[in-house]
Formats: sequence, structure tokens, C-alpha cells
Amino acid sequence: MVGGRGCLSLLLLLVSCLAQTINGGGELNRGSFPKGFVFGTASSAYQYEGAVKDEGRGKTVWDTFAHSFGKVIDFSNADVAVDQYHRFDEDIQLMKEVGLDAYRFSIAWSRIFPNGTGEVNQPGIDHYNKLINALLTNGIEPYVTLYHWDLPQALEDRYNGWLDHQIIQDFANYAETCFKAFGDRVKHWITFNEPHTFAIQGYDVGLQAPGRCSIPLQPFCRGGNSAIEPYIVAHHTLLSHATVSDMYRKKYKDAQQGSLGIAFDVMWFEPISNSAVDVDATQRAQDFQFGWFMDPLFFGDYPSSMRTRVGARLPKFSTAEAAFVKGSLDFVGVNHYTTYYAQNNPTNILGILLNDTIADSGAITLPFKNGQPIGDRASSVWLYIVPEGFRSLMNYIKQKYRNPPVIITENGMDDSNNPFKSVKDALKDDKRIRYHNDYLSNLSSAIRADGCNVQGYFAWSLLDNWEWAAGYTSRFGLYFVDYKDELKRYPKNSVNWFKDLLKPS
Repeated sequence: MVGGRGCLSLLLLLVSCLAQTINGGGELNRGSFPKGFVFGTASSAYQYEGAVKDEGRGKTVWDTFAHSFGKVIDFSNADVAVDQYHRFDEDIQLMKEVGLDAYRFSIAWSRIFPNGTGEVNQPGIDHYNKLINALLTNGIEPYVTLYHWDLPQALEDRYNGWLDHQIIQDFANYAETCFKAFGDRVKHWITFNEPHTFAIQGYDVGLQAPGRCSIPLQPFCRGGNSAIEPYIVAHHTLLSHATVSDMYRKKYKDAQQGSLGIAFDVMWFEPISNSAVDVDATQRAQDFQFGWFMDPLFFGDYPSSMRTRVGARLPKFSTAEAAFVKGSLDFVGVNHYTTYYAQNNPTNILGILLNDTIADSGAITLPFKNGQPIGDRASSVWLYIVPEGFRSLMNYIKQKYRNPPVIITENGMDDSNNPFKSVKDALKDDKRIRYHNDYLSNLSSAIRADGCNVQGYFAWSLLDNWEWAAGYTSRFGLYFVDYKDELKRYPKNSVNWFKDLLKPS
């Protein structure tokens, strides 16, 4: 018979073994995740492809925006980007060497319809057929985003793009063309990337295309109404998604056996204090970010906090539209990078002065508390490293939205593009390795220990690339791209880390 101390030791041993089983052992590996869990990297057409005038591609709002003075911090543009349009075979071999299961990329609408509508551009169809076939030949599953911010400029010129109801039909026509051309091989579709981002950044603060706003402190905006337009854009995006989902389910899903979702940008928020007002403000911050889109998709309407605080400026769904939108996705895509504190904004004086959408939540979100950062910072001014926020977010989705299938469609961190650092030194990205290890460890715990229904993970990104208004100042890639030497790709140390992680268990 084992004594009391022996029983305690045995109990601790069993708990330790259970913890290791839950986390796939002490070291993170494929076995830390369920069988069939998908690992990939993510990209977007405008950030990767280049070739902006090749084979009939039409102009996009980002072509216009990036070529406008003062819009991009280093005055660059993505006319060449990392030239994946011509080098996708090379890049697919890099994916294969890492051991990736999948690749998330976006189709450029203006390669399929140069004018947004009208006649199909066959060379554009041919290009994506070659890309998809090359991926599948190499055992890599394509995950395709239909819209990653690059609206055809012709639709912006014709009727102000996402501000007009006509966009719903034009987007649906574009999506159906893609289903017809690629759906026999593409089994995972993402209608939109980060609608919250392009609604706020494009139509509230004017820092991304098409650069609309009415904020007095933003002198470079070309018209707009920051208090109204983001809500219109978001409403049309949700109706566009639902229209495409309905069409896909009725006409293509049974034959093509695919699934369809959306990718949302989701920060996690922690209340800056335990006070009731700060806890309430934290929920409002999440409502005005994630709930803005998730609540209509799962419950048929916008969050009550938005209805109360935005009032008549927030569009209404008809009874038929609410039923149409609700349930119109097969999985939730989550782009998660960081966590902030949230607190109540009791006066909202700045919000009254600016009259913009961001102020409507009545919450202030910042990465500091009592002058101390919430975590170590990456290169981007907004990106603080808080791995435990990942697990908290997954549990929030599980609890509030009844544990839907989730795919992490983006996660990663950047280094600065230091012109004085040698290529050899730039490949030493230990901070990125720690980031992915710690975030993935928290994700594994959310799945194994908490029962969160997460089915895949896509790192942003395979290659260093053009990062929107940050231009080439930011490097998120697992592979270093030498912008000074014919865009040569060099593996950073994180490539070997991922290779070890992804070895068959």
C-alpha cells in the first residue's frame, strides 16, 4: 500500500502525463494538434503578385492609392511586389520544403474582370488555373480568398464601389465566375479578408484605399463621411457574402464539395481594470470589432450595443435579409496578431470632435497600462506579443458563438526592414520563432484542453512582402526577400523551426 506522500507523487505524475498528452508532449509538434489539422501560410494578390499590367489585369483602388503621394510610408508601391505572378513555381517548392499542407492566396478581381464586370479576361483565368494545379501537384491544398481589398478601380469610379448596393450583384457575378472556373479543385473559399479593416481604414480614417474620410485631422482624404460610410460598407459586405454563400450552396456545393467562410481581423481585449465600466467597455470594443460581423452571421442582427450607440446611422436588415445572412458560412476565419487593454471612455470629447465610427464604441483600446506595455513589441507599432490572448479569444468564440469551426487564417509578427543589417543577420529571427511557438502552444491548449473547434493555422507569411501603407518597411516572412538583389528568397531560422514542427509525428 502506497503512503500518502507516495499517492501525492503518483497523482502529480499522472497530472503531468495528462498535461503532456494534452499539449502533444513537452515540445510542440504535429502531435500537439488533432489529426488532419492543416498548416499553411497566407498571402494576398496585391502584396505578392506584382505584374500589375500583365495579361489584361485592370487597375485597382490600391494601384491608385499606392501611387498617390504620401499614402505609403516609404513611397513604394506593389507594381512588382515579390513577383509571385511569375515565380509561383519557385515559391511552391519553398512551401513543399517547409512541409506545409496548404496555401492561402487571393484572386485579383481585376485579373478576372479588368473593369469589374463585363467580359472575362481569359489570361487571368489561365494564370490561376496554373497556380492551383501546381499547388495540387505538389500536395498543397489551395485556400482561396475572393476579395483581399483590391477592388477594381472601374467600380469605384462608376458607383463608389462598396458604398453602392450594385456591388452586391457585381461581386456575386465575379464569385460565380471563380466557382465555375476553379471550384472543381478549390474546396475552401473565403469571401472577404478583414471587412472590419477595409471599412474602418478605407472609409473612416482614410489610411487605406480608397482613402475616404471626413476627419478634420486627416487632410489627405478625398471626400467621405466617417460617421456613416463604414457602416454602409460593412452592410453591403455582409449582404454580398450572404448572396454568394446562397448561390454557392444552391448551385455548386453538392457537386464541388467545398466550404465557404470569411476571414476577420480579431484582436483580443483585456479590461484595464476589474471595474464594471471597464469590463462593459471591453465587451463593447469586441462588439464594434468582431461582433459587428459575427453577430449578424450567427444571430441575424448587429450587437445590441451597436444598435443603441449608433442608432439610425446603422443600417437595418429586413426580416428576409436577416434570415439570409444568418448561418451563411461554413467556418470562421480568424486573423489574430495581438491583444490590447480596453477601458471606458467617460467623456468621448475626441469622438465628438472627430465624429467618426471608431469613437462610437465608447471604449479606448491601447497596449499600455500605467505606462507599461502589455507585451514585447514587434516592428509594427500596433503589434504587441501576447500569446495567452490567443487562447482567450478561441474560448470567447467557443462560448459566444457555440463553438463553430474556426481556421486561423493569419498569425505572425514582423521585423523591421533595416537597411544596415546584413542578409546573414536578418535570417536570425529568434523572436519570430518564439512568437509562433508561444502562440501555437496556446492554440494547442485551446483545442486539446478547452475543446475549441479550430481546424487549421496559416502563418503570415511565407515571404517578406509589401505591407500596404507600411510599404517595404516591415518583414513578416519566414523567407527573407532581398529587394536589392532580384528578389532572391533566403530561409530565415524560422523556416527550420517550422520544418521540425511539421515533420510527420
